Amino acid sequence: MTEHEEQRNFVKWFRQTYTGVRIFAIPNGGARSASVAMKLKVEGVSAGVPDLFIPATLTWIEMKRKTGGVLSKEQKDWIEYLRGCGHKVIVAKGCDDAIKQLEGLPC
Repeated sequence: MTEHEEQRNFVKWFRQTYTGVRIFAIPNGGARSASVAMKLKVEGVSAGVPDLFIPATLTWIEMKRKTGGVLSKEQKDWIEYLRGCGHKVIVAKGCDDAIKQLEGLPC
């Protein structure tokens, strides 16, 4: 499965499992025209920010495919920064791994 499919499946599971707890995606990925990319950059979009955020638990989730997905330099920098701020960051290799790592999180 693609990273998109893994993330889609995880968000669906999360919303069915933790009704009333909000999760949202950070729109950093995807192909864009140069003009759209520039608009997003000046609006505050920043390369490397994890894919998902759960505000109730200050938890960020960086989704990767089950195989082959690696963290970029920018992603590593953001993860270190967020952890330094006291936030939890999960780097998940697919939907099942994200679910496993989220177990025990008080939502």
